[in-house]
Amino acid sequence: MGGDRATRLQGQLPASSRLLPHQTSFGRSGRTPPSPRTVAGWILRHPDSLSEVDRLRLKAVMAHCPELEALAGHVRSFAQILTERQGQRLPQWLHAIRQDDLPGLHTLAAGIDHDRAAVIAGLTLPWSSGVVEGHVNRIKMLKRQMFGRAGFALLRKRVLLAP
Repeated sequence: MGGDRATRLQGQLPASSRLLPHQTSFGRSGRTPPSPRTVAGWILRHPDSLSEVDRLRLKAVMAHCPELEALAGHVRSFAQILTERQGQRLPQWLHAIRQDDLPGLHTLAAGIDHDRAAVIAGLTLPWSSGVVEGHVNRIKMLKRQMFGRAGFALLRKRVLLAP
């Protein structure tokens, strides 16, 4: 019954305003909207590295979703804080996030608040634990490869003698 009514109402619309079942309001040209992964890639890339076509498509997507516009602004400002080592701007960034109705970013902000001093230090100081983390990752890989094959003595030799 409800489907009947919808069909009748759609029949009363002018042909130019009707959408086919496979079309969305994104584009009536038959082009499918970009995938969420594609849009996320556009948002996460530096705006200067986007091609003109990608920039226009991102602009069209953001015109349909104001939340994405706000999200992109927050992502870009955080990227600037991260790349320019401006950790002192983090409290203002967190305050701006809480002003918008973006629950996913509110969760991120709550997680950052649990250890705000460490996050600010990580965003400000030039030191990195990347080398140590790389060695830990390599040791874990060796351990996984040897699981159930040999004891600690062989694992120790592989770790110490590995290049």
